[in-house]
Amino acid sequence: MNKEIIKVENLTFEYPDQAVLKNVSFTLHKGDFLGIIGANGAGKSTLIKLILGLLKQDSGRITLFGTELSKVRSRVGYVSQKANSFNSDFPATVHEVVRANLLPLKGLFSRYTKDDEKKVDDALGLVGMTEYKNKLIGSLSGGQQQRVFIARALVSKPELLLMDEPTVGIDAASVREIMEIIEKLNKDGMTIIMTNHDTPTLLRAANKLLIFCEHGYEEFVSTADLSLERISDILAGKRVHHHG
Repeated sequence: MNKEIIKVENLTFEYPDQAVLKNVSFTLHKGDFLGIIGANGAGKSTLIKLILGLLKQDSGRITLFGTELSKVRSRVGYVSQKANSFNSDFPATVHEVVRANLLPLKGLFSRYTKDDEKKVDDALGLVGMTEYKNKLIGSLSGGQQQRVFIARALVSKPELLLMDEPTVGIDAASVREIMEIIEKLNKDGMTIIMTNHDTPTLLRAANKLLIFCEHGYEEFVSTADLSLERISDILAGKRVHHHG
């Protein structure tokens, strides 16, 4: 049996003015690719933040690698929504941006080692950005910047990669390149959780989907027997499916 990576049990979370997640449950094993879809405000980003420990659930449980996040943080990588919030005048090179993500694992006053430099080179190689290593991050296109942020998440060699709308605001050619990188990582055994507005892209790449519907329930399904029509039925709340 494949190694269990994450188990979410009856997760419930409310903001002061609205209930967002209600009894969400799913389990992923090594090599799974979970796509999360649903309308804005349905809870996609909230779920990612709960898994990362940035928010605390009201009830329910999240188990990562059989334990809690604080013990396995270094095994989880995260790529947030780029959403043009990045300051393009930031005076750092691609190499520095990626390498900085090793600091939390090293302690504040540690020096970078040859091994660290190799990790940076490996991560940049995975996303095809080696030749841009010494360029300023602000001089790159949106798609190139996002590839650097993926490399930054990969530098600590995580086993689970969380991605919140990683292709937002990026041109179509870059989206294709980024999806190819992500699908290859997945094929090589990395477990991935990704939110995305582009349902057809996720349907092609993911083997599991978590669909948040407008009627306050969610459905966790395998993509093997799923069509876009079936997804729109679920999103419209036409068929409530209770977890067995």
